[in-house]
Amino acid sequence: MSQVRQVGLLAAGCQPWNKDVCAANGDRFAYCATLAIYIYQLDHRYNEFKLHAVMSEHKKTITAISWCPHNPDLFASGSTDNLVIIWNVEEQKVIAKLNNTKGIPACLSWCWSADDTVAFISHRGPLFLWTISGPDSGVTVHKEAHSFLSDICIFRWHTQKKGKVVFGHTDGSLSIFQPGNKNQKHVLRPESLEGTDEEDPVTALEWDPLSIDYLLVANLHYGIRLVDSESLYCITTFNFPSAAASVQCLAWVPSAPGMFVTGDSQVGVLRIWNVSRTTPIDNFKLKKTGFHCLHVLNSPPRKKFPVQSPIKNHYTSSTSEAVPSPVLTQNQAFSLPPGHAVCCFLDGGVGLYDMGAKKWDFLRDLGHVETIFDCKFKPDDPNLLATASFDGTIKVWDINTLTAVHTSPGNEGVIYSISWAPGGLNCIAGATSRNGAFIWDVQKGKILQRFNEHGKNGIFCIAWSHKDSKRIATCSSDGFCIIRTIDNKVLHKYKHPAAVFGCDWSQNNNSVRIWDYTQDACINILSGHTAPVRGLMWNTEIPYLLVSGSWDYTIKVWDTREGTCLDTVYDHGADVYGLTCHPCRPFTMASCSRDSTVRLWSLTPLITPLQINILADRPWEEIIGNTDNALEQGTPPLLCGKVSRDIKQEIEKQSGNHRVKKLRWFSECLSPPGGSDNLWNLVAVIKGKDDSLLPQNYCKGIMHLKHLTKFRTSEAQELTTVKMSKFGGGIGVPTKEERLKEAAEIHLRLGQIQRYCELMVELGEWDKALSIAPGVSLKYWKKLMQRRADQLIQEDKDDVIPYCIAIGDVRKLVNFFMSRGQLKEALLIAQAACEGNMQTLHISTPKGASYTDDIYKEDFNELLHKVSKELAEWYFQDGRAVLAACCHLAVDDIELAMAYLIRGNELELAVCVGTVLGESAAPATHYALELLARKCMMISTCFPSVGYRNLAADLLLMTPDNELHLVKLCAFYPGCTEEINDLHEKCKLPTVEECMQLAETAHTNGNIFETVKYYLLSQEPEKALPIGIDFIKEYISSSDWTLDTIYPILDLLSYIRTEKLVLHTCTEARNELLILCGYIGALLAIQKQYQSIVPALYEYTSQLLKRRKVSVPLKLEHLSEELDAWRACTQSTNRSSEEFTYTPPSDSQRMIYTTLLKRLKEEPFRGIIGPDYVTGSNLPSHSDIHISCFTGLKIQGPVFFLEDGKSTISLNDALMWAKVNPFSPLGTGIRLNPF
Repeated sequence: MSQVRQVGLLAAGCQPWNKDVCAANGDRFAYCATLAIYIYQLDHRYNEFKLHAVMSEHKKTITAISWCPHNPDLFASGSTDNLVIIWNVEEQKVIAKLNNTKGIPACLSWCWSADDTVAFISHRGPLFLWTISGPDSGVTVHKEAHSFLSDICIFRWHTQKKGKVVFGHTDGSLSIFQPGNKNQKHVLRPESLEGTDEEDPVTALEWDPLSIDYLLVANLHYGIRLVDSESLYCITTFNFPSAAASVQCLAWVPSAPGMFVTGDSQVGVLRIWNVSRTTPIDNFKLKKTGFHCLHVLNSPPRKKFPVQSPIKNHYTSSTSEAVPSPVLTQNQAFSLPPGHAVCCFLDGGVGLYDMGAKKWDFLRDLGHVETIFDCKFKPDDPNLLATASFDGTIKVWDINTLTAVHTSPGNEGVIYSISWAPGGLNCIAGATSRNGAFIWDVQKGKILQRFNEHGKNGIFCIAWSHKDSKRIATCSSDGFCIIRTIDNKVLHKYKHPAAVFGCDWSQNNNSVRIWDYTQDACINILSGHTAPVRGLMWNTEIPYLLVSGSWDYTIKVWDTREGTCLDTVYDHGADVYGLTCHPCRPFTMASCSRDSTVRLWSLTPLITPLQINILADRPWEEIIGNTDNALEQGTPPLLCGKVSRDIKQEIEKQSGNHRVKKLRWFSECLSPPGGSDNLWNLVAVIKGKDDSLLPQNYCKGIMHLKHLTKFRTSEAQELTTVKMSKFGGGIGVPTKEERLKEAAEIHLRLGQIQRYCELMVELGEWDKALSIAPGVSLKYWKKLMQRRADQLIQEDKDDVIPYCIAIGDVRKLVNFFMSRGQLKEALLIAQAACEGNMQTLHISTPKGASYTDDIYKEDFNELLHKVSKELAEWYFQDGRAVLAACCHLAVDDIELAMAYLIRGNELELAVCVGTVLGESAAPATHYALELLARKCMMISTCFPSVGYRNLAADLLLMTPDNELHLVKLCAFYPGCTEEINDLHEKCKLPTVEECMQLAETAHTNGNIFETVKYYLLSQEPEKALPIGIDFIKEYISSSDWTLDTIYPILDLLSYIRTEKLVLHTCTEARNELLILCGYIGALLAIQKQYQSIVPALYEYTSQLLKRRKVSVPLKLEHLSEELDAWRACTQSTNRSSEEFTYTPPSDSQRMIYTTLLKRLKEEPFRGIIGPDYVTGSNLPSHSDIHISCFTGLKIQGPVFFLEDGKSTISLNDALMWAKVNPFSPLGTGIRLNPF
């Protein structure tokens, strides 16, 4: 199993160099960084786009991408090294490659007229057509499209007229080709350019989807025109509000005929237009930086959230008589289209903007668009990471939220290296390729100082002294290493015979180390990388642990004592440059690469025994050591750094029970970011910590619900001091509306208030109607409020919020937020209602009775838990199990919080938190301890060693009723009789010899369980196999057997020593055991709702039945029927409603499934039901593509290798499999240990 886990990914931004670098089709959209393509896919359950894959086969700048119009799984991309690639998104692989294209494929597009042809062109032509498959496969040249007089910026195929294509040129002209018609070259130049040599490049070009001949064209300076490609006539020229505005990109809105949107080039203004008007309908300033490209999605995300329609209860009594909402009248003729625009900006920002709701669905702001050369954690804050890039900027990221919080002004050329100022100075020194070095004040966003002693030579490394904050060292290609003060006074200049690539300050004194690999003696050579190594990082706690990053795209972790490579990570898609970790979080590493991503890694799996020593409360010498001891070969890992020593000193100062502090402090030090701090803060709140002692950043995370409204209220009070700007604007009123308005005024003067209100509603002036409505009656006002709320919900507008709150319709508002996937908003509303902040409307029932506040409160409480659970599930499905646990702790649901940690395989964290929480978390803590003991029992190279054996025993001794678990440990332990007896003694079990006698006695007395137990503990454990298996076979031959009778014996048998089980003499018994474990595993998987592995377990059992010589009372057709019945009866819960047509199960299938369920017992531990999903499960990897032997599909997230070293399954599937069937899916009899 991989030792290094990916736990975070900072995606790159969109490159600003080429035009067609953003595309969409169906439920996906894609954009290009310089070397990688990022693909986002709509998650229907939560109605949001998530990063699905990162494609990075290109070695040079990507020039364009184009999605196949006929197949949403295929798209093409081109790059400056004359390469075109066809990708399959679903399978995440290259399916065709065209090398050595004649000229760079600067523009590229899938041909609409042919299923498998891609066209590309560079400069002045010709247009090449590449047919990917079929009898005509190969590259041909378009007969007419060549020898242009001006370079091509962009081209577009017509979507309906076969073979029709238009080219936009840098001189501002268009060229139009159509089979059977005269070709038009260099026509329709903007009038202002006629007769001149000036250029006004075509920036955007789109065919009108509703016409065969109309075309929207944008020139950088001249603006937008609608032209007729047949008559070569300009139909409309569109006018901008200001002469300074210029168009960078445009797109038609598929959901609104005649409407299109444009993005400005200087400032990020999105303008919405209709072809019938020459001025924009609306303008939104989305960002300060200009647009780069824009794409409107064909199928905007719809409401997919499972929200029940309100049942008729005391909430609907006030709306039961409500009139249906009136139809929208003429004044909404230009209402904003319901569309989502993918917006890419010149600073690399990428976002999805909901034009109807006028809000960002998400904005991936400030991403680097080029190679990232260096990354460094802030010395006084392990949550802030700075990165330096080829794009000339430094960015500072919050690694908990993976968002950029600061960016430098830019235009610095290439930034090779950065160094934070010591302590809380909040400045960063940067080293550039041509502009010398500089100091940037992060908070003020200003450059404070520049250093030019190296002239125009590139500075490769910069280091700020952390002992003397006035000193900075730099080294350069000019061969000098210079030490100067921050006010520019040079102190030392060291000359070196060649370029100097690195320098650093010693931690102990003010000396400078200059590295040069040509001198000094060589202690050890670590060979394994196949290209130069650029990044190196020693671990600050484990002195022999070295991490290297290379131009071969890999990261390797080394044990330098023996020179062995402990793990290789293949997830980056290009050269790895920088590696860093923070001393306070020494096992969380950040890496940066030419693929323009930053990735976060957890190294804690490398020190598992150390973590377990802490949990088992072992003596300090087994946790903390000195460097000399730790460097001895074969010594288990020991912490030797400053942070661990500081923790030890602090704990020794504590009076009373220091175990809680020890668990928390070490947990925070060893856990990766992404919620562990938040989790511990919630644990402290539950344990009664005073609010004033909570850390400052507590209110930024998931808060305990008793604090939620309190903190949000103070936040609101702060905001009220800031002037808020409101969207203004609107469109002139047509005459019909003027007449209606006049009529309404007359009704009002006649005292006919209700008629006035209804006319105002018809005019869309709800606010006027609602302000007067109480004059009719309060009941009428409430009804009108309900109607307005219902209409706004239909329109999916945020404006609904005040209406629902005013009439106290909490449920409607919570459901509205949940339907949009805005779970945090729903949670806040539900909590406010629980605290009595919402005035509910006590509408009298027909009998005159009224509901009490208690009933409402109870109802709100139920609503609150429902929303909390949904939010937890959202985090969990996003691969963030720790934050999911936080959601449950926030509503005091300790049992579910623990369950989510265990399902996320955060076992060590679950034990730490469970131990601190005490009795309420005990069952889950004990289960986590059992799984951890299994992990220790199965560490293949180490378990025979006494240390691991004792660790497993110590963990089990921490649980109550542990005798059976200790029996399993002793039964499985491989060793000589003397060692086994030592373990028996530790576990308070009889000796091996005594166990043999006890087994024979139990056998004589007919006690099957005791017989199996003691035979397994004896010198001849294989004797247990026929006795236990025969009992199980006999039992399952009857029709009314249940799992709880046979499972204890089967589970016990599965712990037989592996070397005994694989003996040739045990072949038949082994095969029968594997088949029974497979079948019972399938039933357990059904019980635990492990949907993804149920078919695999049935298939595994069936294959063993077919291929092995056995006599078990299971038939292939019986297994097949059970699987079909399970599928039929659970299909509605297994798939989203769009993917399949529902066919109800037959009566016989219902009967089979009911019988299955009767055999299963209740799961004792609430919340443990449902699939496992480890941290990082949703993170795409770049190049290491593994196919699951269960599904035949690419594995997303962590991979688990089976014992043959080749077969793989996802880590999630491996964890679920091991919890229901301990044996490997390969049928070898080897036990699985993915924990």
